[in-house]
Parts: sequence; structure tokens; C-alpha cells
Amino acid sequence: MAVIKAKPTSPGRRGVIAVKADLYKGKPLKSLTRVKSKNGDFKRNKFDIPAVVERIEYDPNRSAHIALLLYKDGERRYIIAPSKLKVGDEVISAENCEIKVGNSMKLKDIPLGTNVHCVELKPLKGAQLARSAGTSARLVAKEGIYATLRLQSGETRKVLWECRATLGTVSNQENNLKSLGKA
Repeated sequence: MAVIKAKPTSPGRRGVIAVKADLYKGKPLKSLTRVKSKNGDFKRNKFDIPAVVERIEYDPNRSAHIALLLYKDGERRYIIAPSKLKVGDEVISAENCEIKVGNSMKLKDIPLGTNVHCVELKPLKGAQLARSAGTSARLVAKEGIYATLRLQSGETRKVLWECRATLGTVSNQENNLKSLGKA
């Protein structure tokens, strides 16, 4: 990642700092971004089917980057991209899968001390915790049917251990370095 300072050619450009990322330069996949089809969700509900990361893209609607996945059955979906996920990496959402960045599994199958993001609060509802750029939650305990997570704010939260989470930290940690210049 490169931090680029703009020349102060006008008062609005003075102090502007852009963070350039190595992202896909083209347009997003049209079939997944249309409002009518409602396919722009980030649920990881395709179980036991591996997917390959086709590209990592900029998304104007969120601070994190998104990754386009191509599943083995031919379907494409977007997910919130974890950091250290590269084009060509294979990810999966399954019960017992490898402990690797980008894989999604139930909290009961994740070892203690692991950083996770995109955590569900209710099983199969979709991710609700730790979705912003650079955030993660640490799995600190498992008691009964609950798993305890420590969020970056310092809050500890109990979540049903049947809920799913994605391993790793959300991408675009440099988002806080971006200076918008003059208001």
C-alpha cells in the first residue's frame, strides 16, 4: 500500500492524503450489484463448497474491500475481504475446515485466541459484528452453549457458539490514514 500526498493546488486539495490499494480496476459484476436481484448480501451459507478468490475490489458503500468468489459449482458471490487474502486463494465455509484466513466456521470449532470477523449474532442470520475496515474480535472463552468474544472496543460479548465467523481481520487497515482535506 502506498500513501500519496496531493499537491496543494487549491485549498480543497491541501492536506489530502490518498491510500492507494492494489485493487481490481474494472467495474463490479453487474448481476451481483443490481438492487432487483437482492444478491448483494454477505452471508456465507454455501456449505462444503470451496471457492476461489477471483478479484478484490473497492466498494463505495463500506470502508473495507470486498472479494469476488467463484464457487466450484459456478456461482459467484461477494464477501467482505479479510486482510492477507489474495487473488487465487481458496476459501470454504464448512464445519471442520482448515484454520486459514477467509474460511468461515462455527465458533465452537474455532480455537481460543483466534481473531475473527463477520460474526453472526443469530445462527444463519448473516454477519453483524466486526465488519468495518481493520476490525476483528478475539475468541477468548467457550462456556456451555456460548462463546465469549472480545471486540476491539474492549467490550466482551457472549454469542451462541452455533453462530458462524470468518477467520482473520477485515482488510483495508490503512483506512484511518486517509485524510479528506478541507471539509
